Amino acid sequence: MTISREVQLVNHPTGMPKTTDFAVIESILPALQDGEVEIKNIYLSVDPAMRPRLSNGQQPLNEAMNGSAIGIVSASRDISLKEGDFVQHPFGFREHLVCVGKNVHKLIPGDLPPSVYMHALGGTGFTAWGGLLVTGELRDGENVFVSAAAGAVGSVAAQIAKIKNCYVIGSAGTDEKCKWLKEDLGLDAVINYKDGLLRKSLKAAAPKGIDVYFENVGGEHLDAALPRMNVNGRIPVCGMISAYNNHGARSEGVTTLSNMIYQRITMKGFVVTDFENLRSQFLDQMSGWIKSGALKYRETIFEGIERAPEALIGLMTGENIGKALVKVS
Repeated sequence: MTISREVQLVNHPTGMPKTTDFAVIESILPALQDGEVEIKNIYLSVDPAMRPRLSNGQQPLNEAMNGSAIGIVSASRDISLKEGDFVQHPFGFREHLVCVGKNVHKLIPGDLPPSVYMHALGGTGFTAWGGLLVTGELRDGENVFVSAAAGAVGSVAAQIAKIKNCYVIGSAGTDEKCKWLKEDLGLDAVINYKDGLLRKSLKAAAPKGIDVYFENVGGEHLDAALPRMNVNGRIPVCGMISAYNNHGARSEGVTTLSNMIYQRITMKGFVVTDFENLRSQFLDQMSGWIKSGALKYRETIFEGIERAPEALIGLMTGENIGKALVKVS
């Protein structure tokens, strides 16, 4: 008999979530049936996209929260999976779980740590790669602006742009993050948007305009970027984190949309599943960049499943640098 702890949502939050909106509950795992596996989770992914689901009813109350996780098979009645296999699945936030084996993806980490499949080689890296190269149609040597550039997706997008010999501007919310972007990742210009001078700073940082704006934030960032966009500029829209805590996830007013007409700007939303047919190409390219040192990553790790609510709230307030993870054990 395996006893597991899981994080449940007990109240649909309005505005910024609170730790009291969550509870850590013990449960007993059911006995394994044919075709099932028992998994001991190692890492849980904490992502901005989780926030809207907490308020719009997609995440039921008093049930374990879902999210990407990596774990080890601790028992198996699935012939394709054996004890000790690393697997990825969408059934975190819990310490242990039982699920049908066909619903998990077997990982072969090789010489890379398993956690990298939670970010650079996982959904966040794939989002950055597809959003910038496919939706954004990035070309070598262009001028690129990435908002929330110190986050899991933004930091990968910014580095891909640098690999493509682009002039890259990134925004972040602390001096520590800006220093990391400039000194460690090699961005050409960084902006601390909390200085209150975003529009003025972006104008100074982009003397030749912006060809591609990788949008993670919305609101003031989008308002500042639109006047700086070059003719035929592209804005791949990955997220609007500035709006996620607003009622109905409504974005703040943008006053500069007329620039889309005169500059012939293309603004297009996307989700990572749009690129599924390109996954093998992404994995080959990204793993090569990581192994060569061309692409770096950073993790902000919260120890213990009981800290998962804190990790999610911290993500919304910008406490993480790089990928936010919960290390279960």
